[in-house]
Formats: sequence, C-alpha cells, structure tokens
Amino acid sequence: MKKHIVLSVLASFITLAGIGGVIYNMIYVQSIKSEDFNIFIYPEESPEYVLTQIESKSGKENFTGLRLIFKLRNYQSLIKSGCYSIKNGDNANKIFLRLSNGHQTPVNLIVSSTRTVQNMALNMTSQLMADSAEIANLLTDSLFLDSLGYSKATVFAMIVPNTYQVYWNSSAKKILERLATETKRFWNTDRTNRAQQIGLSPLQVVTLASIVEEETAKIDEMPIVAGLYMNRLKIGMPLQADPTVIFALGNERPKRVLQAHLNVDSPYNTYRNLGLPPAPIRFVHISSIEAVLNYTHHNYLYMCAKEDFSGYHNFAYTLSQHNANAARYRKALTTNGERR
Repeated sequence: MKKHIVLSVLASFITLAGIGGVIYNMIYVQSIKSEDFNIFIYPEESPEYVLTQIESKSGKENFTGLRLIFKLRNYQSLIKSGCYSIKNGDNANKIFLRLSNGHQTPVNLIVSSTRTVQNMALNMTSQLMADSAEIANLLTDSLFLDSLGYSKATVFAMIVPNTYQVYWNSSAKKILERLATETKRFWNTDRTNRAQQIGLSPLQVVTLASIVEEETAKIDEMPIVAGLYMNRLKIGMPLQADPTVIFALGNERPKRVLQAHLNVDSPYNTYRNLGLPPAPIRFVHISSIEAVLNYTHHNYLYMCAKEDFSGYHNFAYTLSQHNANAARYRKALTTNGERR
C-alpha cells in the first residue's frame, strides 16, 4: 500500500515537473523567429488585441506562452499604450516585461512641408496616437502659441519640417512643444548670423522661403528665385508674388490670379504692399530656408514658367525680356491646347 502511495506521489511529481517544464519552455525558452516589428497599443486595449497583433506579424498562428503569462500576471490591469518593438529571439517573458513596464520604442515622425494647419495636423496624426483636431486646435490657440513665442500669424514658422524621434503616444501638446524646441535649435548661431548677413530676421527668412517654395518645386532653382525676390527687396520693388495674393484670398484659392484678385485688401498682398508679408504663408521645408540663406546673387527681377512645361522658369533682367519669355510660354500653352 505504501509502495503504491509512493509511486503515485512520484508519478504526480513527475507529471507536475513535466508540466512545469513545458510552461517554463513556453515562457522563457520558446522565442519569436521573425524580423523585428512594432505593435501599437491604444489606451484600454484588450490583451487579445495585443496578442493578435503579435501573432499576425510574427507569422506564428499561436504564441501560447505569451497568452499564458498574460493570464497569470493579469496583463489586462497592466496595459500601457504606446509603440513597442517585438524582436527576433524575444521570449514571452521579455515581451510581457517590455509591454507591462511601458518600455516603448520611439517612432520617426516625418513632418512634411504643407500649406495649412489642418494638413499639418493630419500629417502628424497619421503617424501618432494624437487626435488631429486636438493638434489643429492647439495650432490656432493664441494662448498656447503665445506660451511658445508664436502667434496665429507666425505659426508657420514654429515647425521646421524634418524627421523627429518621438513617442507614438505623446500628447498633442507635448509633440508641438517638442517641435517648437527643435525649431529654436534649428536657428543656431550659424543660421542666425547668415540671416543677419543678408539683412533678414529668422522669421523673414521663413516668410521669403514660403514664397519661394510656392513659386517653384525645383530645389536647384530655389536659390535663384530667392535671389530674384532679394533683388526686388533691395531696390524697393513690390514682390508681386502671386502665392501671397492667393493666401490673402483665404479659402477661395483660385487656380489663376486675375486682375480683380490683385486688389484684395490684405497685408499679404505683395502687389499692393512693399516688402515681405508679415509672416510665412505655409510651413516650409529646410531646403527652402537654406535657399534663402544661400540665395544666388544675380540681377534677375522677373521670372516666367518655361515653355517646355518642365516646372522650371525663364529669368530676365528687364521687363522687355520678361515679356518675350511670357509670350513664348503663352504660345506653348496655345499649341498644347491649353488656355491661360
């Protein structure tokens, strides 16, 4: 009888040891065999949703060890939002500790140049957890902007489009504060001195860069266009930049600026007002800012789209030369069946 009891206990022990070994193997030994990938967890997400992301991206139909540790350690109460890296060779315990402790992986926030606050908000929130409406509201909130040294008019100078490492679940407020700080870093001593050397403040540089970026999409042509407007500023000639008129018209945004549009009463109308407009007309790329800071020195005062429709421009010193360039362009439009 005693022998049977001993054997029974021994068998139970072996069974439990075997089960324990299996569990240990699933949690501490079994690992993911795939390329590294990221998962994104929203607040109040379910463990099942997290598991589904991991299993679908790892190529495994089931990751039993992770399911088990989630239950044993009550992951439901420990869920933290964010972006997390799942790496090749990770076991269930490593993944659980990373997720439950909130050890996030930063993401690359690619901020693009764009024309409106709304587009900027949409661009950022397509890459972040933050809500686009909240970002747009902050970018038009006078008190918030003032706390960062900007206004509704100068907000386009607050963000320098670039790639920034941020946490995916950062609040809209933290993201914008970070971008404003990065802009201050961007305007280092070297760039500030270069702006001073050409007779402009950093805000004026960005303002001119916003016009240049609207006038041409060709990066190699930007310094020439910047030089043209610098020439006009130096001799007191109106900039007569169509993009500023379009900006002044607000939501109307005509495809072509007509004579009637040139009469719009706005400080942004560079046909009616001398000098630069009071602030930028869009968020600008670094290449546009650098084009102004390193503008090409020449004598051009006029520009017209090239007749080959390449997106480049013909430049001229005199009005008569400009009129000849414009005539060639209009003829090309007619030849191609277009109307201007």
